Amino acid sequence: MLFAAGRGTRMGTLTRTRPKPMINVAGRTLLDHALALVDAAGADRIVVNTHYLGDQIRDHLRGRPDIRLSPEPKLLETGGGLRAALPLLGAGPVITLNTDAVWTGSNPISQLRAAWDPARMDALLLLIDPTRAHGHTGGGDFLIGPQGGLTRGPGLIYSGLQITRTEGLKTIDEDVFSMNVLWDRMLRDGRLFGQIHDGSWGDVGRPEGIATAEALLRKPRHV
Repeated sequence: MLFAAGRGTRMGTLTRTRPKPMINVAGRTLLDHALALVDAAGADRIVVNTHYLGDQIRDHLRGRPDIRLSPEPKLLETGGGLRAALPLLGAGPVITLNTDAVWTGSNPISQLRAAWDPARMDALLLLIDPTRAHGHTGGGDFLIGPQGGLTRGPGLIYSGLQITRTEGLKTIDEDVFSMNVLWDRMLRDGRLFGQIHDGSWGDVGRPEGIATAEALLRKPRHV
């Protein structure tokens, strides 16, 4: 699932007339950058959620009949948006990806799938070493143990990519909620794990992040 519903308010005037996933970086939209990763990883079912100026995303994807849209009548945040899309996604663990970043290194989706161990994990998050995070502000999100188990704390940065079980979403009472609600439950059960990405990552959350991301993409692939 690709998250593409948000208003992108941190992008200022750039998102006044277009949704953030439709902003161009290095000659193609952020949404198309994300879809290139998904396609290369061989996903067999793709869902994109929409809300703010969602007709632009719908029109942009008109040539992709393999992609299903999950329109949201109101913004549901990441957890609520994923739960609303479950009828389209089907049963089983789901991969979710934010659409506001660019990547170098190995395909991050393939890297995460190779590390997924359902016997131990309820969710596996792809994390970024701060020295390889470009355009990001903040002190990090998680600390990782020797076996990959996570705790909260300033350190590694959540990249916006995860594999997660979805059964727990049905037990959350709120309509609008973040994935953090589900993650906190997994943390208490020792079932939230992380994998560190082997390349670099460019966060395009603010206008200045566009130039930073384009410079990153001009570098050799594995940096």
